[in-house]
Parts: sequence; structure tokens; C-alpha cells
Amino acid sequence: MTSATRQPETPTTGPVPPRLIATDLDGTLLRDDKSVSPRTVAALAAAEEAGIEVFFVTGRPARWMDVVSDHVHGHGLAICGNGAAVVDLHGGPGAHRFVKVRELATENALDAVRLLREAAPGTVYAVEQTYGFHQEPDYPKLHMEIPDELAPAEDLLAPDGPGSAEPVLKILAYHATLDPDAFLTLARLAIGERANVTRSSPSALLEISGPGVSKASTLALCCAERGISHEEVVAFGDMPNDVEMLTWAGQSYAMGNAHPDVLVAASGRTVANNEDGVAVVIERMLAERL
Repeated sequence: MTSATRQPETPTTGPVPPRLIATDLDGTLLRDDKSVSPRTVAALAAAEEAGIEVFFVTGRPARWMDVVSDHVHGHGLAICGNGAAVVDLHGGPGAHRFVKVRELATENALDAVRLLREAAPGTVYAVEQTYGFHQEPDYPKLHMEIPDELAPAEDLLAPDGPGSAEPVLKILAYHATLDPDAFLTLARLAIGERANVTRSSPSALLEISGPGVSKASTLALCCAERGISHEEVVAFGDMPNDVEMLTWAGQSYAMGNAHPDVLVAASGRTVANNEDGVAVVIERMLAERL
């Protein structure tokens, strides 16, 4: 899916009161130093005290969620891996529990790896699973952990590969010289319907998930389970992997530091992540309910 433009809304008698806030983490809720500011923590707590659920919706894997697990204020749910998993954070660091997994089938993963290698020679890969993380020898050190295994992606994804007992959540594809947006367009054309391709990094690092798996589609499933309509959702984001979520939500905000595609997709705009843009909107939204 390429960048999206919001569709005209059907006029209503007034704004629908929000029941759920869906916020990205990096570049959105988190400051650049990866902290959650006291102002933002207070805003999230105030929202939940007002009866509004808060979902963290991120490209991060579940094991990177400790940064917000102290600030979930009751519900403790996060959509991770761009929609590939829903995780219960109630147990605290090291005790996360998967409540929903939308895996990338091995056949689709292998097809995506092959097609993108052909379209963009020099692409290198890492494989993200529910608990494991593996990468090719030439894949750069982009992440916080040491990989469990170093091997070609085809071997990592083989039936007898090192992670064959675990679902694949997403494939990471990196190219050292291509422009990030050009790489994304090329990958989407090459892979087609076999997988969903997006990006959240400022570098040419792509994230490849199962067909139809995105932040938006998993958020929609979670909302349907709770009887929450898209009109009752307020969403925040800053990068192309947020576009579908921002166009789906009834109200959405691009951060002041957002990618151009995000500015087009969102219905509103707030200040940058380092200026607590999410908290600014939540505070105003709660004040208007009084």
C-alpha cells in the first residue's frame, strides 16, 4: 500500500467522544532520548481515568516494550511488530504475554526475500520472531540486541532453521545505498500481495509483515472485540508505517516531526515528539469534555 489521503467524512451532528487513544512510540509518544516525559505520563493517566483506553501501537518487538510497561495504567496492551502481535504487558518487564499473533507464513517470507534480492541486489535481512531475533552476517548493527543466529535468510527461514518452532512476525530488509522512500516503493512493487511492506526508520530499513497485517488492521480487530468504532479512535503517528492507522481512525494527528506522507494522511497536526505533542492533544481533548 502506498501513501493514503484521508477520505471526506460524512457530516455528523457533532464530534464523537473518543473511547480509545492509539499512539505510536518512537518519534511520537517517546522523546528522541526514548524517554516518556512526566507530562505525557500524566496525560495518559488522565485519559484512562476519564474512561479512554490507551493502546501503544508500534513497530517494536514485544521485548522492547519495557520502556512503556510502567505507564500502561491498567489495561497493559500493546500492538507490536506493526500489527503482527498483541501483547499483554501486565506482568512487567520480562513477563510479556502474547494474546494475538498474526504471523508471516514461511512461504511468503521466502518469496519476499527472493523477490527483493532480485529487485534490489545488496539487500540484507534480519528475521523477527515472537521471542527470537536472527540476521544475516552482513546485516548492520541496527538494533539493541545481539542476534541469536547469523546465517543467510533462506537458511534462517528453512523448515529445519534455528527458529522453525516459532512464528515469524516480520522480516527486516536493509539496503546501504538506496533512498529510503525509493526502496519502499521498489519493495512494494516487487513483493506485491505476498506481504505488507512499510518502514518506520529514517534509514533504508523496511519491515515486511504478513499480507494485510498492519497497525490499522490489528487495531481494528482489537476495537471490534471491544465494541469500539473507528470514529471513536484518536490516533497519533509520525512515519509511513502509521499511515493506514491514521487514515482509519476517526481523528488522527501527525507529529510536527512527521514524514510528508503522514502529514497528508492525518486529519490534524500537533507539535513534535520532543515537545510532548501527544500530551498536548490529550490535554485539550480532556478539557473539552468538561
